[in-house]
Amino acid sequence: MSDDATVRTEREGAVATVVIDRPAARNALDEATKVALRDALEAVAADDAVRAVVLTGAGSAFCVGQDLGEHAAALEADAATAFDTVDEHYAPIVRALVGMAKPVVAAVEGACVGAGLGLALACDLRVLAADAKLGTAFSGIGLTCDSGLSATLVRAVGHARAAELVLLGAMFSPEEAVAWGVAGRVVESGTARAEAERLAARLAAGPTAAYAESKRLLDLAAGGASVEESLAAESAAQHRLGLTRDHQCAVAAFLAKERPTFTGS
Repeated sequence: MSDDATVRTEREGAVATVVIDRPAARNALDEATKVALRDALEAVAADDAVRAVVLTGAGSAFCVGQDLGEHAAALEADAATAFDTVDEHYAPIVRALVGMAKPVVAAVEGACVGAGLGLALACDLRVLAADAKLGTAFSGIGLTCDSGLSATLVRAVGHARAAELVLLGAMFSPEEAVAWGVAGRVVESGTARAEAERLAARLAAGPTAAYAESKRLLDLAAGGASVEESLAAESAAQHRLGLTRDHQCAVAAFLAKERPTFTGS
């Protein structure tokens, strides 16, 4: 386990769990936490021994977004620079999650709002506890989306529902999240992290090179790629994967009626 004040990284085999650790503040994101989270995600992304990642929050909340106390002080000091954090912290954190060449699973307990929702949606999969409370929150304080939410929310629920969620600021339940396509499963309160880590362990034992290619293809399509562009990207990806040991050994294992072992090579 590694610690950096308000963010810690725990390892279990090939799974790294990155924990936002400000439970008394419901894991609100002050500058120190954002820097630590950015650095932790970049570190696990660069670690070849890590094959899957879980992102979660300590205590009773996943993340309530920006620390508004710190934000108020930044506004008072200089409103013109108060939002530099969007480029300096939020964007790199989301890029680290979306661009990570390994699966990332969000384990969501309790409140997941504002930038917290943005972080969860930047992960590949989400496990929601039954007590999770989700919402965009930005319009309630006179702001618009950051942390990639304007893109990831539309991709998850479609434009019409995303507009309602952003403009009206309504909270939504885990069951609604599953029905709308935000998440795949709801679990008993208090078990989201354990379920996410089980899921991550399963992914870590899989073809991580293929997962990385699939992430890129899905992101390309979600970004509006044409069918022709997707076909070309799929062809290039399959050619790259065809040269991997994972693919070649898996084909041999299938023909031998054996279970394949994936190494990411």
